[in-house]
Amino acid sequence: MLRFHYFFLFLCFCVGLQLVCSRHEPYVMRISCGARHDVHTAPTKTLWYKDFAYTGGIPYNGTSPSFIAPHLTTLRYFPLSEGPENCYNIKRVPHGHYSVRIFFGMVVEPSFDNEPLFDVSVEGTLVYTLPSGWSNHDDEQVFVETLIFLDDGTASLCFHSTGHGDPAILAIEILQVDDRAYYFGPDFGKGTIIRTVKRLSCGAQESMFDVDYSGDHWGGDRFWSSIKTFGQNSDRRISTKNSTKSTSKAPNFYPGSIYQTALLSTDNEPELTYTVDVDPNKKYSVWLHFAEIDPSVTSAGQRVMDISINGDTVFPAVDIVKMAGGVNSALVLNTTVPVSGRTLTITLQPKIGTHAIISAIEIFEVIIAESKTLLDEVRGLQSLKNALGLPLRLGWNGDPCVPQQHPWSGADCQFDKTSNKWVIDGIGLDNQGLRGFLPNEISRLRHLQSINLSGNSIHGPIPPALGTVTSLETLDLSYNFFNGSIPESLGQLTSLRTLNLNGNSLSGRIPAALGGRLLHRAKFNFTDNAGLCGIPGLPTCGTHLTVGAKIGIGLGACVFVLLIATCITCWWKRRQNILRVQRIAARDAPYAKSRTQFNRDVQMARSYSHEHTRTAAENGPPLLT
Repeated sequence: MLRFHYFFLFLCFCVGLQLVCSRHEPYVMRISCGARHDVHTAPTKTLWYKDFAYTGGIPYNGTSPSFIAPHLTTLRYFPLSEGPENCYNIKRVPHGHYSVRIFFGMVVEPSFDNEPLFDVSVEGTLVYTLPSGWSNHDDEQVFVETLIFLDDGTASLCFHSTGHGDPAILAIEILQVDDRAYYFGPDFGKGTIIRTVKRLSCGAQESMFDVDYSGDHWGGDRFWSSIKTFGQNSDRRISTKNSTKSTSKAPNFYPGSIYQTALLSTDNEPELTYTVDVDPNKKYSVWLHFAEIDPSVTSAGQRVMDISINGDTVFPAVDIVKMAGGVNSALVLNTTVPVSGRTLTITLQPKIGTHAIISAIEIFEVIIAESKTLLDEVRGLQSLKNALGLPLRLGWNGDPCVPQQHPWSGADCQFDKTSNKWVIDGIGLDNQGLRGFLPNEISRLRHLQSINLSGNSIHGPIPPALGTVTSLETLDLSYNFFNGSIPESLGQLTSLRTLNLNGNSLSGRIPAALGGRLLHRAKFNFTDNAGLCGIPGLPTCGTHLTVGAKIGIGLGACVFVLLIATCITCWWKRRQNILRVQRIAARDAPYAKSRTQFNRDVQMARSYSHEHTRTAAENGPPLLT
């Protein structure tokens, strides 16, 4: 029995250990921009990775204008000569909910504009525009923080030049958080992004970070401003060293210590009022944090407040002790409000009791995420960029169509309601000094209506795959160096109204389907191509042979010539043999003649002797005289 008990305890220990080991730590990526080596920053020895191979730009010595940013000495800036859009594309990011923060820096060089102004987008959505004077602040203006769902395995962070200095980035931080962190209602999810506008620790004497509050290190070093410049009544702070427990309504990654300080209103001004500057005509998610740590309040009903935002009561009769379940317990209230003006004012008015109390305030802008461009069309444009050797000044980084304020130069976009994605319906890269070739991957841009690549130095054949873009209405490839024949597949473009192929090195017969389109008010131009034929105005075509037939004729001609050469060689050798025999015969002629006469005489003598002998025998012996 005792052995079974020990075995059971050992089994429970193994199962518990397996559960602990199987729990994956949240994804964390911290990048020190421009660094050549990984960096550890004090006091927590936080690891920041070098940014080699993440993006373009120029690494340089840099500094942060505020103590809020990590203490790093390098940055990466992006001159306009490298394009108006530059991005960090971070791959292999697990699906999930993330806090993404980008810290801005200053180039340590007197000749540089010390305060660049530019736009920042995350996953194709514009989230922040640096305001003038941002480098003189010790608050949220020196960085941008967003909460976003990433579900395609990558994180795309882009910086868009606005003509006021070169974007300079000090550091990037991507931290995975709980999927329901900052859940603010039905609009929460993959279609929305929230951006931190202001985070206030109402009872703190100085601005602090989460690490100062002993917060969860996976939550990151979030910055909390003190309220001395925001609250109208900042002269009565209270704090407690007792542990403050969080209720289920509080986000589970909040450091409990932010509830150990609070701000009380005064007797002269019982209301607490906070006014924060915001952008007009946007929606904001407001989070109010409370904990009843005032020793004079011990039970429910002793302090009740009304809370209003911009004059509208959003939380009437708030009793912290009752709603939190006791004293020294955290309570978080959240609401989302539209704001038409440039300020957001929060007012806490006591109804029961003489003072209002609050521990912390967070304000977020709610941003509707942009629909991105169809992935297949993005890949088609990237193939086109590589094949044509697009110059850096055109950029072509990030998403082609979003943010809508910064589309790619030379690419026209249209929103496709069927797929709820952006598509490319036009390419205009005429007179850009392009020197590459036109790839078959252009057929991925199946929504194209116009292509203008005229006035460049593009070489090679016209890809037959271009004939599969059936929506094409205008195709201008004039004044390039295209060669070969016009593909028959272009005759399948039934919507084609304008075709300019003049000024190239094309040859062969113009496809009959294209020639027939001239009768239907189509405008085609094939001039300045010496080898084209087949329609009025161009030379008459001879027998049209395919490439295979031409190759066969060439091979047959080579075989015929080789055969003729072989016959002539054989005849010449035979002729030489005959002549050699004749010369030998002529040299030996006298000897051969005398020998022939001698043989003839011998034969005649033999013949006479034989005849004489036979006659004597026939006549018998001669008579004696």
